[in-house]
Order: sequence, then structure tokens, then C-alpha cells
Amino acid sequence: MAGALGLLAGKRAVVTGGANPRGIGAAVVELFLAQGATVAVLDQAYPESAGPALAQGRVDLHCDVSQAASCEAALAHAAQVLGGVDILVNNAGIVAATRIWDLEEDEFRRMIDVNLTGTYNVTHAALPALLESTRRPAIVNLGSTAALRGGGLLGGSHYAASKGGVISFTKALARELGPRGVRANCVAPGIIETDMTLGKFGENWEQELKQGIPLQRFGLPADVAQAILFLASDLSSYSTGIVVDVNGGFHIH
Repeated sequence: MAGALGLLAGKRAVVTGGANPRGIGAAVVELFLAQGATVAVLDQAYPESAGPALAQGRVDLHCDVSQAASCEAALAHAAQVLGGVDILVNNAGIVAATRIWDLEEDEFRRMIDVNLTGTYNVTHAALPALLESTRRPAIVNLGSTAALRGGGLLGGSHYAASKGGVISFTKALARELGPRGVRANCVAPGIIETDMTLGKFGENWEQELKQGIPLQRFGLPADVAQAILFLASDLSSYSTGIVVDVNGGFHIH
């Protein structure tokens, strides 16, 4: 039923980290396309190109979110191809479980560079187009349950810090951009079945973890994508600065 609603008809969206077909970003792109949006998918895995064009409602662009120049170039191209930007989804990110006693400065900086500075880089590059939009623009950032419960499981202190920064950054964006007509919200996924998590738990531990989740399962990328769709669409037109937990009840606070 959701695919027939056309909640994003006429909207132009940019989604980062969408190259992995088993990831959250790919699920967002698929859902956005089904809901009528045209989408620019930004990912470091895509080859650099002189100028790909829109095909079947999407364009795939190379972008290293940790590099401001790469983000500026990708967003300029995306805005040109799409004719503007109404929705930005900052999904690109990395995770690691390194504990503080083994955590070296370069690994800490890399986590912050991708997850937090990357969110800033893409948002800053997209702002001119978002502020020009007359189609109720929205930003959706990807936080994490790890930011709310202090890491653990597959995320170390550096991962929790990076995602905690994303959540605070999102709330600040909501305050600063709200008067200019741009909403900013955050989704905080729990354990989602992606390449970041699949096979990382032993079978016994996986079953134990699921038993501790009220909904008795791990999430699917589509579960997160549907929450992002809500925040990106006019269904949430009076919501800004909020964090939507998508964790099956794993963390209730």
C-alpha cells in the first residue's frame, strides 16, 4: 500500500551511502523512487564520472563525504541534474567496535570524519539548493541507538560519539533552519540486518539479543527506510528536531 501513495511526488532527493544493495541507503532510494521522487545517490563506491544523467528516476554520483570538495562537486551536480534539491538523507557512515583501550587517534578521527563531519559536509553543500526549494524541504540524518545508550555491541565509544554528534547537530539544524522553512530530523536505528551486522554475532548471542528485543527480531533496512520516508514527507510537516527510534523496543527511554 505504501508504494501506491506517491508521498514524494515531484520531490527531488539526495541520499548518501546508497550503493550497497543490502544497506539502508538502497532501501531508502527504492522507497523514494516508488513514492514518486527523483533521486541522486551519492557514494564513494561509484566511479568518478564527467557527468552521468538521470535514468529511471535516479542518478548515481561519486562522493567521499569526508571530503568537503567532493561533497560540493557532487551536490552541485545533483542539483543540476535533478533541477534542485528538496530532501537530503545523510545515511553514509561506518561502524567499529574498537574499545577505548585499543582505540588509536587515527581510527577515532576517521569515525568522526565520515559520520559527523561527513554529515556536516553534505548538509553544508546542499544548503543553497534546500534554501531555494519551494517544496517544503527536509533533512533526515542517521543517528544510532548506540548514541542513546553509550555504544556497546558493534559500536565503540568513537562510533557512539560520532552518532551522538549527528543527533545534536540535527537538533541545532532544526533551530537554525526552521525559520527558513527547512525541517531537520533524525532516525536512530537499532540492530538492522545489513552488512554491518549480519554474521557479526554468534548464533547463540544473536538469539539471545533477539529475545531481549520486545518485537523479537532484528530490523530490516525497509523498516528504517519507512521511518525516513515519514520524516522526509509532508506526513511529518510539523515535526522538526526529533529523533525517531527504530529499534523494535531494544532501547526504550
